[in-house]
Amino acid sequence: MQMHIPQQPESEPGEPLPEHDPGDAPPEGHRRGIAPEPKAQRRWRLSDILTRLAEDTTRERVSVGDIVAAMPGRATAALLFLFAAPNAIPTPPGTSALLGLPMVYLASQMMLRRQPWLPKLVAARSMRIEDFAALVGRAVPVLARAERMLRPRLLPLVSPAAEVLIGAFCFLLALVVALPIPLGNMLPGFAVAILALGVLERDGVWVIVGTMLGLTSLLVVGGVVWAMIAALVFMIGQAWG
Repeated sequence: MQMHIPQQPESEPGEPLPEHDPGDAPPEGHRRGIAPEPKAQRRWRLSDILTRLAEDTTRERVSVGDIVAAMPGRATAALLFLFAAPNAIPTPPGTSALLGLPMVYLASQMMLRRQPWLPKLVAARSMRIEDFAALVGRAVPVLARAERMLRPRLLPLVSPAAEVLIGAFCFLLALVVALPIPLGNMLPGFAVAILALGVLERDGVWVIVGTMLGLTSLLVVGGVVWAMIAALVFMIGQAWG
């Protein structure tokens, strides 16, 4: 009598299969002697991809093009997150313009449902693997904690049609980030980072949170701009009064 051995689920080329926890109870099919259906292919998260790049000892440098190539089909949202996240913390003057312009471009590509095309000069920008590993070592623990709260849900909010609207909203927020407004980049940048993670992990709840945070940031930044204009008008009035 020939014994039937269940096939292992397929994985992406070069990726290890998810480990099985010995403490897990065997699937119902195993108890009945029936081979279980293969599990869906693992969807690598951004923290996993960054860690694998940082641990790749075969390369001396990591470029922007390497990051794009490591996540086909998801590069737009991933790069949008990588450029938006630093804006969520206080940064030196001029940083928001430096990070905001790529955000504007990437958000426009999301809005148009296009894979971002990077000029060779940008794609070739790289850093030493040691520096990249140090940066990843600081960022990944925080990113991994956030990813543990992410899961596919409210999928209509991350559908292709919804992604166009999310890209348009991120485009507006990115324009705000690029403007020279004191501390005007933090809330919009944080909102874009939340929205990008929601798109990456197909989590409609995070899209809702990012949208609410983005609308709040627009109100706050609008108030700051209005106060600056009012102060300028007052100063001109005093000078001419």
